[in-house]
Amino acid sequence: MSTVAAAHTQFSANTVSSAEQPEVSKKKGLTEDHLAIIIGFIFIAVAAIAVISKGFDFAPLKFSTWGPGADASLASQLTPSFWGKLILTYVVLALAFTLGEKAQGRSARKFLAAFSALFVVAVFVRLISAEYTANRYLEWAFWALAVGLIISNTVGIPDWLKPAVRTEYYIKTGLVIMGFSVLFSNIINFGLYGLVIAWLVTPIVIIFMWYFGVHVLKMKDKPLVITIATATSVCGTSAAIATASAAKAKKQDLSLAVSISIIFTVIMMVTEPLIIKHTGLGALMGGALIGGTVDSTGAVTVAGTALGDLGQTTAVLVKSIQNILIGFIAFAVAIFFATRVEKDPDSTSKVGPSEIWKRLPKFIIGFFAASLIASFIFQPLAGKETVSAINGILDQYKNWAFVLAFTSIGLDTNFKTIGKQMTGGKPLILYIVGQLFNIVLTFAVVYIALSGKFFPLPKIAL
Repeated sequence: MSTVAAAHTQFSANTVSSAEQPEVSKKKGLTEDHLAIIIGFIFIAVAAIAVISKGFDFAPLKFSTWGPGADASLASQLTPSFWGKLILTYVVLALAFTLGEKAQGRSARKFLAAFSALFVVAVFVRLISAEYTANRYLEWAFWALAVGLIISNTVGIPDWLKPAVRTEYYIKTGLVIMGFSVLFSNIINFGLYGLVIAWLVTPIVIIFMWYFGVHVLKMKDKPLVITIATATSVCGTSAAIATASAAKAKKQDLSLAVSISIIFTVIMMVTEPLIIKHTGLGALMGGALIGGTVDSTGAVTVAGTALGDLGQTTAVLVKSIQNILIGFIAFAVAIFFATRVEKDPDSTSKVGPSEIWKRLPKFIIGFFAASLIASFIFQPLAGKETVSAINGILDQYKNWAFVLAFTSIGLDTNFKTIGKQMTGGKPLILYIVGQLFNIVLTFAVVYIALSGKFFPLPKIAL
């Protein structure tokens, strides 16, 4: 326990200044990573019981599309059921995260008051993102970040709200919940095609961006380089969070990487399907290209929809297989930074397993465990439909956790700070060059694997 606590203390010192830290009592509590795993598995367990027993409804509020062009107006959705689901969502999230705060030795009363206000902002974000036009072109992650940025850079955030601005806490929990949806059966569904497209390209892009950022652009902030590299090559913000933790990146580094990733995800989500249609690439290859290059899983789904059922299914399969790499990459980054990047060059001592364990983001273990349990226990015993129903509930809780996280990023980010971090635009250049390399390499691999000129085409069930 002392090793884990030391790791968490060290990471916190690098990510949040003492002035930004919420008030903590002298009582020692569980680490944030431990709590992310515990809370995540409680959500998984309750959702599983609800689905299997059919004894109660645990599904949180899900906003339906509203506004001009949608099937229903916002007013028509404000039914007693809507308000009941809203109350359920608030109570479940508030209870889970507040008890987690108390377990960490922090003030539950102060957190609950702040969390209640943050939840209101999150509801506003989800309302905006559910509007028909906004929903078609921009993900809720964009709106969460935008609303948070507007608040923080205009009126600012009051001190009493700061205890609830806990980016890592929310997104780590969301990632553990997300692990249950990362099924290894996806590899079987797409076979070696998906493995080659998702797993061959990704590490090559990370290595290329690391070399380009450190040796060509001469960027001194190496945690920022690796965070941008993994956000570009894997799945945007989720990979950025995991890698930032492993590399002990500063909170400002994470904010910058996420901001750049979200902005270009929106651009690529809109433009890439249009280019694919114009060039006649086809739904199979086009979907695989989208799945391998668009950062966010949600954006991949939206962009793939533009190519039809085959395009969407292929895009989601490639991205799902790619998502499995989150844990492996975080582990590799932890080892690399401990043994190479931050090791004293004059030291002759070897970095042992304890140092690597200190640096390893512990919530990644929860992510892996949830994935393995879903893939090799729940799916064989309960069936694919049951697992899908459980994930239908968990996906919404994951989205709520991510909305809280992205809103927190915006609230905790200042435009002046981002401007200082740009250092001549190097982070932006790193992302653009890395993403272009990613697109070219992914296209080459997709063409070889799925054009039908070199290998027989896979049969994908729609």
